[in-house]
Amino acid sequence: MKILVASDGPWIRDQVRAAFLSPGQDVIEATRGQDVRDLVETEHPDLVILDLQIANMGGIAVAIDLHLEASAGRVPTTPILLLLDREADRFLAKRADVDAELVKPVDAATLRRTALQVIAEHAPA
Repeated sequence: MKILVASDGPWIRDQVRAAFLSPGQDVIEATRGQDVRDLVETEHPDLVILDLQIANMGGIAVAIDLHLEASAGRVPTTPILLLLDREADRFLAKRADVDAELVKPVDAATLRRTALQVIAEHAPA
């Protein structure tokens, strides 16, 4: 299983890495939103985890970009989990058509459980 996490906050990337320490699990990190599309294209992750706030291209913009690129066939369709700053941000997550969202802070067990559920829902039959 390959997880791509995009956040300019080291503690977010550390938290995701800690949730996926088992053998056969790989976490790829991006610190800039504009790098996510290229990483999805080259790495083919099973899930993209986006922080709502990522420097100059936030999680919403990245999610929309990935949807547009996937619909044009330029990147593989990849499920997205968005990490929100507050409950009120769930509206933004719905507008960005992400597959799941969690409000920070998130414990490793909840993050892992949600990520595995999203991956399972999008696995080929």
